[in-house]
Amino acid sequence: MKKDYLETIALVERLHRECLEVIRADLDHLGIRDLNNVQALILFNIGADELTVGELTNRGYYLGSNVSYNVKKMVENGYLIQERSLHDRRAVNVRLSQKGLDVCERMHTMFERHSQTLSTGIITIEELHGANILLRRIERFWANSIDYSSRNLAETITPTAA
Repeated sequence: MKKDYLETIALVERLHRECLEVIRADLDHLGIRDLNNVQALILFNIGADELTVGELTNRGYYLGSNVSYNVKKMVENGYLIQERSLHDRRAVNVRLSQKGLDVCERMHTMFERHSQTLSTGIITIEELHGANILLRRIERFWANSIDYSSRNLAETITPTAA
């Protein structure tokens, strides 16, 4: 079990890197040089929404410092519009500019092309559905492991009454 579990961890990590490389190749093909693959994925995840940077961090599972840096670069390059929240002056909302929406649409087209290619016999919808179920279960296991580890750590370091 341990060997297969470690292989799964390595595969998930490798798949993420491969996905980023596919996005990079598509950006290169489109001649987009002022946006990196991670930034393009952030744009894709924002889509038509308006989010705070904190919400983007929570939704996209990006590290906060990486999101802040990437948001700054995308604002500078015209992909994002950044505005202070009217309701909470501490919060900053971001949404896609037209340039960002164009990249998001190109990514939708790329992912549509991929799904059509996959459906030509490379993988069945049932296999893909099963993989998604399995990955969600692993995600829940990891999330629960964090909670469990935090509780155990707290129990270990919390003094007990004598």
